[in-house]
Amino acid sequence: MVAPPPASKGGPSSRPAVPAAAPVRNALRDNESLASLLARLTESQARWAAVAPSLAAELAAAARAGPLDEKAWVILADHASAAAKLRQCLPEIEGTLSAQGWLTPPVRIKVRPRGS
Repeated sequence: MVAPPPASKGGPSSRPAVPAAAPVRNALRDNESLASLLARLTESQARWAAVAPSLAAELAAAARAGPLDEKAWVILADHASAAAKLRQCLPEIEGTLSAQGWLTPPVRIKVRPRGS
């Protein structure tokens, strides 16, 4: 039989204080490279919020905002048929974005990889 470890004399308050973890959003904001990533993520989500209501509910449910960079904004579709329908809706999607002041970059549609 193994003996239990000896009890601490100071109790739980004798442990050194651990600084509170900063929220991830603060860490992203405070680092220049990561702040750029956060800005692109936020803009991608804002673009999706502008576009999704103009799509059929089933189609919007089968897609989500994807990466945004200088070359393109990507909408990720859950499956190939949703991607095909989104490609048919590209003029409407781009028109909605243009009406709200987002003129560039172009929109691309991609099928979301399985498991992500």
